[in-house]
Amino acid sequence: MKQLHKLHPKIDPFSLRLRLTIGIAVLSTLGLGNLAFWTGWKIQQILINNHKHNTETIAQRLPRDVQIYSEMMPPEAALQKSIDSLTATNTYLWVKNSENQIIGKSNNWNQLPNKTTTELMSLGEMILQARIEKVGGRYFVLCGGAVPVKGKILGNLFVIQDVTREQQMFLVMVRSLGVGSIVTIIVMSIAIAIYVKRSLQPLMQLSQMTSVISIADLGQAKLYLDKAPSEVKELAQTFNMMLARLSQSWEQERQFVSNVSHELRTPLTIVHGYLQSVLRRQTNLNEMQREALETAASEAERTIRLLQDLLDLARADSGYLQFCLEECVLNDLIVEVAGMAEKYSDRQIIIENKTNPIIAKADYNRLKQVLLNLIDNAVKYSEANTPITLKLDQQEQAAIIQVADQGYGIPLQQQSRIFERFYRADEARTSSIGGSGLGLSIVKTLVESMDGNVTVRSRLNEGSTFTITLPKS
Repeated sequence: MKQLHKLHPKIDPFSLRLRLTIGIAVLSTLGLGNLAFWTGWKIQQILINNHKHNTETIAQRLPRDVQIYSEMMPPEAALQKSIDSLTATNTYLWVKNSENQIIGKSNNWNQLPNKTTTELMSLGEMILQARIEKVGGRYFVLCGGAVPVKGKILGNLFVIQDVTREQQMFLVMVRSLGVGSIVTIIVMSIAIAIYVKRSLQPLMQLSQMTSVISIADLGQAKLYLDKAPSEVKELAQTFNMMLARLSQSWEQERQFVSNVSHELRTPLTIVHGYLQSVLRRQTNLNEMQREALETAASEAERTIRLLQDLLDLARADSGYLQFCLEECVLNDLIVEVAGMAEKYSDRQIIIENKTNPIIAKADYNRLKQVLLNLIDNAVKYSEANTPITLKLDQQEQAAIIQVADQGYGIPLQQQSRIFERFYRADEARTSSIGGSGLGLSIVKTLVESMDGNVTVRSRLNEGSTFTITLPKS
């Protein structure tokens, strides 16, 4: 299987196209092969049966001719005259009496080599019915019978017909038929492959259409194929119905998340405020009560952040998330972000920055939120004694910000999914350090809303680097 992929990387051994092509080609090959085999066998049977009939006719006619000629001459002379009258270019006759002596034979025996003549006569002794034999590189049909004269058996007649020319023509025809069948099978296989490819083209178009549909397009997405079989059109209609239901479900889910997040954030904020107020006046609290209140305040704060993230995503999905895009000096921004991150994380933040100011068009506060999320993610997934690096660079038309850590790294097969909502690469480690799986999703949403993009490059046990690309002003 690996060798097949190396030789033909574009061929999928499990594709419907390949299976249909191979299946139809095999069936066509079997059908054409069987037809060619049957045709060759039938032609050979016709040739053999025709020559067998000729030799049997001679074997039946000669005794009658001997009977007629014996009325006018001695039996031996009548036998020879009958043999001479029935002898043809490729037909040989001889008669043996009961003492196994040849009492008559055709005068064309000298045309055959002595070795061939001897072998043919020895085969004639075993003739029970007409059959074809190969002797000395030539093909002969052999037949025999008795020669009665006046109620007595004069001897046994043996008739041989040389069919070498016909047999060689038949072999040439079989070879030509075989070559023609192979060429026809190759041409048919190519034609079948092209036909199957064109027949499956509507399904490929349907697949391409569905592959570009995003969540934002669910409400307006419609699949339509003009020149397609009825079954494929029905499949497209089914997809359209499914897309409509998905759009409705997504809208209901988005509305539900937005409503729940909004309704829960206010009371939780109040609860968190009261908890902080009590903790500030902790003179009358014992150690156990203070720990319980601190845990409650921490969980309330984490839940408020989660609800805020959900609200931001819901607003982004509905298009209500407001952005103030303006020219921002990124050098100042990363210095500010690094200072904030060092305070709450107690982690060293290294800045790699060029002296020349780099200006990009972005929302200052949203970009700050993005960078703080990425730094928070780097802090969670790296050891406490390792630094976080902020790099700032520029290209011709883009400004580049990188957040790099020396942490655990992300497996290659999971790097394409880490920006999905609620997806967490390592459930065991995430459960111990916290996290909802929304941080990177918010990062991607905010960056793309500012006409930028975010990518990741990571290796296990070497760390991860998140790269943000923003358009320069």
